[in-house]
Amino acid sequence: MEAAAQTPGGRPRTELPRGFGSEATPDRAALLAAPLRSSPRPTILEAPLTNLKGAGPKLSAAAAEGLGIESLEDLLLHLPHSYREPAEVVQIGRLKTGEPATIEVEVRSAKLRPTRRRNLTIFEAVVADGAGGSTTAIWFNQAWLAERLTPGTRLLLQGSLDKRGFKVTAHEILGGSGDLPAGIHTTGMVPVHPASEGIRAQKLREWAWQAQAYARHAIEPLPSRMRVTKRLPGVADAIAEAHFPSDEQRALAARTRLAFEELLLYQVALAQRRANRQRGSRAVALPSPGEQVGSWIGSLPFELTGDQAAAIGEIDADLGQTAPMQRLLMGEVGSGKTVLALYAMLRAVEVGQQAALMAPTETLAEQHFRTLQLLLGAEPGVTAALLTGSTPAA
Repeated sequence: MEAAAQTPGGRPRTELPRGFGSEATPDRAALLAAPLRSSPRPTILEAPLTNLKGAGPKLSAAAAEGLGIESLEDLLLHLPHSYREPAEVVQIGRLKTGEPATIEVEVRSAKLRPTRRRNLTIFEAVVADGAGGSTTAIWFNQAWLAERLTPGTRLLLQGSLDKRGFKVTAHEILGGSGDLPAGIHTTGMVPVHPASEGIRAQKLREWAWQAQAYARHAIEPLPSRMRVTKRLPGVADAIAEAHFPSDEQRALAARTRLAFEELLLYQVALAQRRANRQRGSRAVALPSPGEQVGSWIGSLPFELTGDQAAAIGEIDADLGQTAPMQRLLMGEVGSGKTVLALYAMLRAVEVGQQAALMAPTETLAEQHFRTLQLLLGAEPGVTAALLTGSTPAA
């Protein structure tokens, strides 16, 4: 019997086609022979978190309020911010003081240890592994474990050994729920999702493991030719691998693909908005610069730089069109952005139009107004006024 593919932590995994986010080319015959997935049903991703085991109304409400996660789609797009380094299970007898480690043990006895501090509880469990080693596992402020970690319970523990025992930073109960594989919290590349006060990263990890089966219903927005050319995995595989990667290379490939998709769709949306604006809006096409603008440029106490002259050429080209100009001008402080803005305003004024320079605050508006007065000087035919929120309507 052929063994199922697994992650380094022993978690079962559906084998992805060779060439996931790499230069390798998937085998054509193998792809043709592979069973076809059923058609995606995106509406399934709109289901609430309560469809998942362990996501009751109270925790689901906390996820919505603290993290904005309300549906399965929200959860699948809530990607880990990092991954804990892969850890192999070691025997208790080989533990080294102060070094992080993962051990597989069985509880022999357990108790809550009283303390003098009201805000501190200590839970201790004597644990042993199959090689005859034993130690005391220590948890802080997790008194509820006393009801669950009874003698005979098998555990995976992650933490470090000190003179008092094995301080636990993460744990898993083995042989409990069949919905979660062994090692999801303690072995392999463990994902660490952004959490909140009401929802721990461990709970998000458990939900994400259940939800990854629904990733196949995500809509694939990237054309196949683009994915092949740029060697990008499919969206379903990328989502699953981003949450529970088998290695660092696949994690990077998955996250790169999802980031590329987000940026591409954003650029497409901006291009669509620009196209709609150009089709639906009309502007007065201004003629070529006249004598007034030329005289003003000649009166400036400095020569325009090459970059400023090039920007003026692009502004002139935009103002000569019947589509409204929408241009972003970038430059360091003192590079002449205000001069170019005033140039565009004067282009409108010399053909009998008005122009306004808007500022987000009254103080900044006053500063710009003083600058415009200095740049305009006694320019004939041009008047400027300062209008702010405190200016009377009359």
